[in-house]
Amino acid sequence: MTNRPAYRVARRALVLLPLLAAASLAGCGGGSGPPDPVGEWTGTLVTDKGTCPDQLPSRLLVGSRNISFIPSGGVLVLHGTLKPAPATLHAQLMLSDMNHKPLPMVFEGTQAADGSRIDGTYGTPSCRAHILMVRPVEHPFERVLGH
Repeated sequence: MTNRPAYRVARRALVLLPLLAAASLAGCGGGSGPPDPVGEWTGTLVTDKGTCPDQLPSRLLVGSRNISFIPSGGVLVLHGTLKPAPATLHAQLMLSDMNHKPLPMVFEGTQAADGSRIDGTYGTPSCRAHILMVRPVEHPFERVLGH
């Protein structure tokens, strides 16, 4: 004759065991690298040499594979790729000046080990600048008002 209460307890333990093991292992693999850089970053260019657009904040938009860098709140967008671990970012835009000579614009950046910032450089033939980018502070009420 089977002892029904003991059978039920054993059955529940067998059902819960895989769930408990999965929950205990959930935090084991994720803490090795910096946080994901995906999202929006802002900062202001600081001119090192030449004449740079350093009056307004610049934006960096990071997707899972692609990035877009918008210098000084302008209309030009440099496009590029994200290379993982550690996050290395490269974006560029190739234009022509009024004399039909190449006018390259390049952004290079790396994410800090703690994931708190992206340190970058921006360059054109007439500009060399560095930039420290951080995630913008969210103000949901300002978004409602359109600011």
